Amino acid sequence: MNTNEIKDKRIAVLLSGGVDSSVAVYEFDRLGLHPDCFYIKIGPEEKEDWDCNSEEDLEMATSVARKYGCRLQVVDCHQEYWSQVTGYTMEKVKAGFTPNPDVMCNRLVKFGAFDAKMGHDYDLIATGHYAQTEWIEGRKWLCTSPDPVKDQTDFLAQIYDWQLKKAIFPIGHYEKNEVREIAEREHLINARRKDSQGICFLGNIDYNEYVRRYLGEQAGDVIELESGKRIGTHRGLWFHTIGQRKGLGFGGGPWFVVKKDVAQNILYVSHGYDPATAYKKEFPLHDFHFLTEGITSLPQHVTFKIRHTPEYHPATIEPLSDGRYMVHSEKSIHGVAPGQFCVVYDERHHRCYGSGEIAL
Repeated sequence: MNTNEIKDKRIAVLLSGGVDSSVAVYEFDRLGLHPDCFYIKIGPEEKEDWDCNSEEDLEMATSVARKYGCRLQVVDCHQEYWSQVTGYTMEKVKAGFTPNPDVMCNRLVKFGAFDAKMGHDYDLIATGHYAQTEWIEGRKWLCTSPDPVKDQTDFLAQIYDWQLKKAIFPIGHYEKNEVREIAEREHLINARRKDSQGICFLGNIDYNEYVRRYLGEQAGDVIELESGKRIGTHRGLWFHTIGQRKGLGFGGGPWFVVKKDVAQNILYVSHGYDPATAYKKEFPLHDFHFLTEGITSLPQHVTFKIRHTPEYHPATIEPLSDGRYMVHSEKSIHGVAPGQFCVVYDERHHRCYGSGEIAL
């Protein structure tokens, strides 16, 4: 964390109750700073049957704020979350795409709705993300964390340039085990608490159940891609993702989801693990979103990710006449699906340029 960047600044910390954001507060305390902390309340929608951990989260956030002499305020972004992020997710899922709700939560809620409600009074908004920022030639860039497994720049690759300018990531230079060690040493209440898994707003509810509540079921045929043979029925294309292998429940497996025909409501599967159709070397991106103010084009040689994994794939980028970009990957990539975000980095996978939606 650059001390020059935070000197004399009004800082808000988004404190979730997890160990990462708690150690972020410690990092400020170490510098003699006691920023205002905020707990964002986003869900779930119906308390009685959506089992959620938010009560425990708030208790832990309260304990950490008290320990470091910081004020804690609860900010209710429930409405914004369920209308904007859920709306985005369901619209994409219904169209047969593979969206990422956590990516949009950062843009629309953590750095969006929160800023509109409270953050506008602050110069910087700090979170417990594993990411870094760097000023290079007068521009602020989103840069990767040294922990390749935990790095979260891919989840931040859709925030706006003005949001990046306000963002600060106090633990971004650490690896996860170092954060845990600090939490143990500091006797933080959540030092050994498990990391949250899955989508941030669902609590313990099953993702398919969540989709079912919004979109219901719509039965259709499941067809083997190679033979055209009907092998069963699906309950809705939105319950399946390209590349899915588990939970299909058809005999004579393993089966593998390779394609969806939304117009005909057909799910295409393939026998055997890796049909050639499940791999792609070239795919277009539309609506590429640049993170850094003033940067409007991509270099020819890049690395990229299409899902949250430690690996970066080398590629060349070709700008197309209609404003889209064509990604030419050096290797065939498995499970490329429309609607996924392709996150683009420089060749050293240090600086993140932003992300675009895969359009097939």
